[in-house]
Amino acid sequence: MKLLPIALTAVACASAQDSNATAPFPNTTYPDAVADYAVPGAQSGQSSPPFYPSPWGRGQGEWAVPYEKARKFVSQLTLLEKVNITTGVGWQQERCVGQVGSVPRLGFRSLCMQDSPLGVRIADFVSTFPAGLSAAATWNRDLMYQRGYAMGSEHRDKGVDVQLGPVAGPLGRSPEGGRNWEGFSPDPYLTGVAMAQTVRGIQDAGVIACSKHFIGNEQEHFRQAPESKGFGDNITESLSSNIDDRTMHELYLWPFADAVRAGTGSIMCSYNQINNSYGCQNSHALNYLLKNELAFDGFIMSDWQAHHSGVGAALAGLDMSMPGDTLFGEGRSFWGANLTLAVANGSVPEWRVDDMVTRIVAAWYKVGRDTKAVPINFDSWTTDTFGNQHFLVGQGYGLVNEHRDVRAEHANLIRNIGSNAIVLLKNNNSALPLQNQKLTAVIGQGARDSPWGPNGESDRGGDNGTLAQGWGSGTADFPYLVSPLTAITNEVLSRKGSVLSVTDNGANTQIQALARRASVSLVFVTSDSGEGYISVDGNEGDRQNLTLWHQGEDIVNNVSSQCDNTIVVISSTGPVLVGSFKDNPNVTAILWAALPGQEAGNSIADVLYGRVNPGGKSPFTWGSKRSDWGTDILYEPKSLFPQANFQEGIFIDYRSFDKRNITPAYPFGFGLSYTTFNYSGLAVTKTNAGPYVPSGGMTSAAPSTGNSSYNLGDYQFPSNFTRIPKYIYPYLNTTNASFSSDTAEYGTNSSAYIPNGALDGTPQPIPVAGGSYGGNAGLYDILYQVTATITNTGKVAGDEVVQLYVSLGGPEDAKVVLRGFDRLRIAAGGSATFHADLTRRDVSSWDTVSQNWVVTNATKTVHVGASSRDLPLMQVLA
Repeated sequence: MKLLPIALTAVACASAQDSNATAPFPNTTYPDAVADYAVPGAQSGQSSPPFYPSPWGRGQGEWAVPYEKARKFVSQLTLLEKVNITTGVGWQQERCVGQVGSVPRLGFRSLCMQDSPLGVRIADFVSTFPAGLSAAATWNRDLMYQRGYAMGSEHRDKGVDVQLGPVAGPLGRSPEGGRNWEGFSPDPYLTGVAMAQTVRGIQDAGVIACSKHFIGNEQEHFRQAPESKGFGDNITESLSSNIDDRTMHELYLWPFADAVRAGTGSIMCSYNQINNSYGCQNSHALNYLLKNELAFDGFIMSDWQAHHSGVGAALAGLDMSMPGDTLFGEGRSFWGANLTLAVANGSVPEWRVDDMVTRIVAAWYKVGRDTKAVPINFDSWTTDTFGNQHFLVGQGYGLVNEHRDVRAEHANLIRNIGSNAIVLLKNNNSALPLQNQKLTAVIGQGARDSPWGPNGESDRGGDNGTLAQGWGSGTADFPYLVSPLTAITNEVLSRKGSVLSVTDNGANTQIQALARRASVSLVFVTSDSGEGYISVDGNEGDRQNLTLWHQGEDIVNNVSSQCDNTIVVISSTGPVLVGSFKDNPNVTAILWAALPGQEAGNSIADVLYGRVNPGGKSPFTWGSKRSDWGTDILYEPKSLFPQANFQEGIFIDYRSFDKRNITPAYPFGFGLSYTTFNYSGLAVTKTNAGPYVPSGGMTSAAPSTGNSSYNLGDYQFPSNFTRIPKYIYPYLNTTNASFSSDTAEYGTNSSAYIPNGALDGTPQPIPVAGGSYGGNAGLYDILYQVTATITNTGKVAGDEVVQLYVSLGGPEDAKVVLRGFDRLRIAAGGSATFHADLTRRDVSSWDTVSQNWVVTNATKTVHVGASSRDLPLMQVLA
């Protein structure tokens, strides 16, 4: 066991880093990679200010009863039992991807943490839901909630306590970001709504939601130094995301505030550094932003192997170490016995450990785990019925998989979300919906079943057929996967038509021959990405480019040269470049299908054949060339300490396009329908909300059960205890503290590694922007109520996503920012009323001097329309 008295700020960079340092390919840089409106506070070597002590949970509002129960429970625990609940038992030592120790004496079992944000990972008889990106493309709050509830139900019925999702980090700073698809949108408002709805759904089902990855986790390259070294990169520290204060609040922190306000029980800290301090021991991010300003009362867990120190991480606000060992399968831990020792020797105050455990147990009570838990009935390491419970060391043979089917009727929901997420980008001459065609050609490997089966590549690390999810830990095993070819074949045959296919992308002669005969050619193309531990065709998580994979553009152009009714269906993890065929008259329609999950083919067919009128809207902007976005991935480290400088500030995605007057290929929020809509009658009503009152006052003192023994003899292994090799325990090996700590640094003077104020459990001031869940309660006062009339001017019923944007009016503000939306179902010839509330937060800006939200004197304007670039209605706010 090892306890490292590491300082909380990472080693300073040895050399400066070039500005944005972002290149589309190794050793190249495109023009305009660095914005000319770069903001201060986002440069190489930027440091993160310390904040101590770690705030203790307050247990207010909906957390009051859970906290009362948790404090009563914690008061009964010994120090060893407290430590056991905070520390994972080690990689592959139990059946879930992460489990902490148990308290058998009080009937508190080992808590099970399990991926993923789109289903139960590494388990059979579970559903594969559409990705977060698809959920965002629906712009439908109800579907977001239903998806969360269904996923939570499946995790619950498999015995999971904490679902590792939803995702707001990455937000989507760069379109090439490998895990953007796990989250929702680069717009913080849309992502915030999706986070809140998903958290509520998961937790209403009786499972703790773990909102992740906090914060600035915007690329896969260099996220973990050991991982990067495995790819041949010469670095010694993980990437630092250097973010200024305003950008942090208005962009990256925004959706996490919504998750906290929705009651998320857990938040996962990230691999990367934030302003050169590791995410899981960054006291400003964890203690100040999350626990102080946002008043988060749940627990913070580390990402797997993102825990970098013992005392340092504990004092900086980390509450749970996952998976417990310092490196996978090593059997050593920063916590476990070392946390026991740190409390016993006074390096970590007992009130801090009490707070860790109280937060964990309160979240457990909050979602009803005390009444809704079922035994863990699956195993993450084998699909066999029998196997070793302690897989890493091959011990504990017995029943590990009960193969319980937890899918219920979720396939219907999955199909519905998938079709509602599809974005119709082009539809010339009403090419869609398809009528009876004499010969339908289905072309492209993106239409087929993978020759290896849908789960043939570990964690979906490949792109060899229908693309329905990305790759990495954010995936789930398919129970089946309906390919577009299967669904379209079934559809055409039911209509007594003819359908032929070529799904080998290299068969150019056969493709052209079929396209020449077809009355309609459906071309399926893809672009994939995922987590950084898997490299696919040289894409180390992040995409190397924004082009279609597998010669997708060539196939579209080959087919369209032979068929004047070519319809392109894109499945991708983000935007792709479509300029080579977007305006081709023979390409009559373009659909973006996102990542639809197991019912992919059926969802696509529902839209192609008109059973569902497309109403999805793009959750990101589509550019004409790669440099249009103005941000990119750092592909070359350039030093031992990679630095990603977020110099673009708040100007990402559509905000960047607007700032630099770049015309997008398709704007944020864009999507066509099989009908048309008219906007009229905008009305804005000012409410009688009171003035904004900065928070103040003091917290109570840190609650503590206290009185744990300082006698190391009380923490030894019991004499009759049978140890599992490499299992993480809270016990000490010996009463010799130095030997037990397993580090030569033990005994270092505390002034070298314990920051000022870190041990102080006296009442602390409440920040002016804090005081309530998600920030100052006054931020959520409704200041304006907005209505508009939307009329369906077409001949069929359809959905319209009505979007509200605000121009904040300041010289450093974005042209417009999304601040409201609703998806309305409107009958042909009918009208519906759009309603939206504007809160104080919606019209405020972050002031770095006062450290508070302010409504500036700049003129503010409301815009309502169908996308960020189609806003026919506007009114100045009085």
